[in-house]
Amino acid sequence: MTFPLFVRNDLDFRPIFSLRRLIRKERYDIVHFHTKRAHALSLWLRRIYPGIRYLVTRRMDYPVRRNWYNDYLYNRQVDGVVAISQKIVDLLVQGGVRQERIRLIHSGIDPAPFQKMPAADSDKCPTVIGTAAVLEERKGHRFLLEAAALLKRGGHRLKYRFAGDGSERERLQQIVLELGLREDVEMIGFVSDMPGFLSTIDIFVLPSVYEGLGVAILEAMAAGKPVVATRVGGIPELVSDAATGLLVPPMNPQALTQAISTLLSQPGLAQQMGEKGRGRVRKHFTVEQMAKKNEDFYYELLEDQFDPHLLSSPYRGEGRVRVRR
Repeated sequence: MTFPLFVRNDLDFRPIFSLRRLIRKERYDIVHFHTKRAHALSLWLRRIYPGIRYLVTRRMDYPVRRNWYNDYLYNRQVDGVVAISQKIVDLLVQGGVRQERIRLIHSGIDPAPFQKMPAADSDKCPTVIGTAAVLEERKGHRFLLEAAALLKRGGHRLKYRFAGDGSERERLQQIVLELGLREDVEMIGFVSDMPGFLSTIDIFVLPSVYEGLGVAILEAMAAGKPVVATRVGGIPELVSDAATGLLVPPMNPQALTQAISTLLSQPGLAQQMGEKGRGRVRKHFTVEQMAKKNEDFYYELLEDQFDPHLLSSPYRGEGRVRVRR
């Protein structure tokens, strides 16, 4: 079930009334926050329901400021913190969050829809480079456009498909015109059918400046696409450099150009990377693995409330403890 709530800012307490009614009705044992603004609700909820366990998932790879507010939010208002990458774990610890409160749980996906999609036509020309991300400066789209211009000057005949929308759309469209890429770049907006989108491209590129993990990379790998991505945030935890893809420094069009050129000139290598990436997702990054690790953390937080023999039972979770994400 989904219960939509709008939170204006960290001090907006209006959703508390709806949450209070919901918690009273459903009698939850755990409340799991998944955004910064939702996390701020713990300032109010903990006072009303001190017996509930609270935890938050941190997804952004921005530094956590070491101050009284973050110390209060992370070390006192919640019982645990989930970080989706080791990079975020490190940033949390540097910001003063106690290590023992943090659990590393990578995001996962369902690879099945990406394995059933039709294979791209390897004989078609030109090759299609694809990216999928919100159109914001932190995603580094302009560096991919600059690399596209360099590749075009080098004689490569390529097409580019940008999936996603956002505040940078108009500026990126202007850059496309300035670089003479009008006939080469297609901005298709928000895409709900990622398997369908990935079936139309040959190489996936994510040129992020900041990236907590990069679920779009997991989807591309599950689809068997070779990946070129920046060595930032949690991306190196997904992409095994020179095995499942190629990692480059951020904000470096020349490095992107070189990596894409390598895959263009070695189609066998590109195919091999795609196949290895698909296997890596199945082995390490499925939604089942993610859910199991979250569930284990939930029960760890509840150990002092219930009989530990019940917590270790294979029948745990069958109606005794209810959680709402």
